[in-house]
Amino acid sequence: MKIAEVESLVVGGGQFVRITTDSGLVGTGQTACWGYPRAVDQVVQTFKRYLIGQDPLRIEHHWQYLYRLAPFRGSVLSGAVSAVDIALWDVKGQHFQAPIWELLGGRCRDKIRLHLLMGGGTPDQVHAKAKAAAEEGFTAIKWDPIPAGFQNMSLAALIGGTVDQVAAAREAVGRDVDIVLELHRKLTPLQAIPLCHALAEFHPLLIEDPVQIDSIQSQAEIATRINGALANGERMHSIWEFREMLVAGGAQYCRPDVGLAGGITHMKKIAAVAESFHAGMVPHNFLGPILTAASVHVVTSIPNLTTQEYSKVDEEQAVAFPGTFAREGGYIPVPEGPGLGVRLDEAKLAEIGRDRVNPTGLPLRNDGSVAYSV
Repeated sequence: MKIAEVESLVVGGGQFVRITTDSGLVGTGQTACWGYPRAVDQVVQTFKRYLIGQDPLRIEHHWQYLYRLAPFRGSVLSGAVSAVDIALWDVKGQHFQAPIWELLGGRCRDKIRLHLLMGGGTPDQVHAKAKAAAEEGFTAIKWDPIPAGFQNMSLAALIGGTVDQVAAAREAVGRDVDIVLELHRKLTPLQAIPLCHALAEFHPLLIEDPVQIDSIQSQAEIATRINGALANGERMHSIWEFREMLVAGGAQYCRPDVGLAGGITHMKKIAAVAESFHAGMVPHNFLGPILTAASVHVVTSIPNLTTQEYSKVDEEQAVAFPGTFAREGGYIPVPEGPGLGVRLDEAKLAEIGRDRVNPTGLPLRNDGSVAYSV
């Protein structure tokens, strides 16, 4: 069996890879480098010259070859490698008529615990959303509790507005639901540390990405200065970055995205690095059914999953992705079909595709300076 065709599809903010073999198998992958999908597309076009004619089952070898093809690194390269890697695993699972998790060592669980990306708002809105999520069966919820206009607030107002939202959610769900707080890299360390201390009374499961990702050491060091658990990693690309983070900050929650951090091959390795630090895995995921499926296969096969991120965008986009995994309350059952289990309907992609970056929409402070980036 050989790779006969490699296609790169760019639709709105999404970039997908489709690999077809000479035996007729078709594997599908997706990048999570949503800021620059056309750049990822160009890298995949370069990869095609190598991939066509290759044995699709040599996934680790192809990963190493593509990653080290040229002396450059970063999210665009890793995002391209990830999309190809997922597609190759899809082919391999179909070839052996087994779910991908079976090829990764078998299942460690029967169902995948989810945390819902529920969205924020006023304290009253957060209270209502949290209560509704709990009633629907979710045992963990996540949102960004930092109030609008934070970039121009005093520290006291920033902390107070954030605390009001978190208090509302905790009151709504009691002690039975975990709270995950996404700070979206909006703060400096000197803001993040007092805010994390103020939130400790609500016992969040974790606080995610309080500061910008420019320095792995700066992110990790916050974990040593707060009461409670920190989570980082949705913009990281490799086992080496995750290892540096854990060495600098000790056990914390790791947040790789399977579409950015090297695909299924590399995310399994990241989980092993995290396990060696007794760190939990909370994979990043919000772009739709392909990446949800790839994440589910990995976390089915690892021992240190805490919870898998989930967005209801999967349910909204299911029309374009036949086989989208069905959620049961706050869980996804372990899939049993061969390969990835989710397909791509190219004709319907245009209905759900959209650009995710507005080049003129970056928030500024009152003085005209850049406040933060997502």
